[in-house]
Amino acid sequence: MNLHIINTGQFKLDGGAMFGVVPKAIWNKTNPSDEYNMCTWAMRCLLIEDGNKLILIDNGIGDKQDENFFRHFYMHGDYSLEGSLKNVEFSFDDITDVFLTHLHFDHCGGGTKWKNSYQEFAETVFPNATYWSNNDHWKWATEPNPREKASFLMENLLPMQESGQLKMIDPNEESPFDQFDLLYVDGHTDKMMIPHIKYKDKTIVFAADLLPSTGHIPLPYVMSYDTRPLLTLKEKANFLHKATEEQYIIFFEHDSVNECCTLKMTEKGPRLDRTFALDEIL
Repeated sequence: MNLHIINTGQFKLDGGAMFGVVPKAIWNKTNPSDEYNMCTWAMRCLLIEDGNKLILIDNGIGDKQDENFFRHFYMHGDYSLEGSLKNVEFSFDDITDVFLTHLHFDHCGGGTKWKNSYQEFAETVFPNATYWSNNDHWKWATEPNPREKASFLMENLLPMQESGQLKMIDPNEESPFDQFDLLYVDGHTDKMMIPHIKYKDKTIVFAADLLPSTGHIPLPYVMSYDTRPLLTLKEKANFLHKATEEQYIIFFEHDSVNECCTLKMTEKGPRLDRTFALDEIL
């Protein structure tokens, strides 16, 4: 098995929204904001190459939305989904599976594109891939609550279904992938899926929005975007303790500086041990 980082770009989100009730004087030390209180975040995806399988976990924000949309998120950097795939000598056509941790626009927007300049109909970007979600989360995303409605964009979602490429994972059954097991969490959004990748003698966890960055390791550091923050606290506590005990390698999708980390137990609970690049363990 080979693992490849697929960087799809950087964007900015409000620091207060990203850290919830934690005061700026505290979170700003680890995630410095600009003059508008905006912090930079990565959209770092992961490609699993294993035999005849090329499994892409999440795919970034894409480029379908208009200038008004992107103005709110300050897209920047030299990375793109297509360019990062080319850097590891693959193309859109090569991807066999697109696994989506959840369907917020910054995790699945790169999976579809407009068919023409009129922007009336969208189609899938990966013509030969199966797109994977689960029934509970799909229903949650396509019948959105008012709080999350702006994060679930139908042009990102419906083409996966209309193309016949969408498949659903049953949370009550084992993972359909030999390469990873799944943890289901409901605090951030309903039935987000967290892959636990079996790599040699290690477990690499694609943390998605359960743990956006090293700055979110302390338990109270919970995003305002989470629909059930108290449940996030419980899920996060369970995950952090298990990750510490079993020495998981945590892979960050959104940390703009750190790709991976391990944890250690302290008198204050699980805390950051060390950070490192993914290629240091490959």
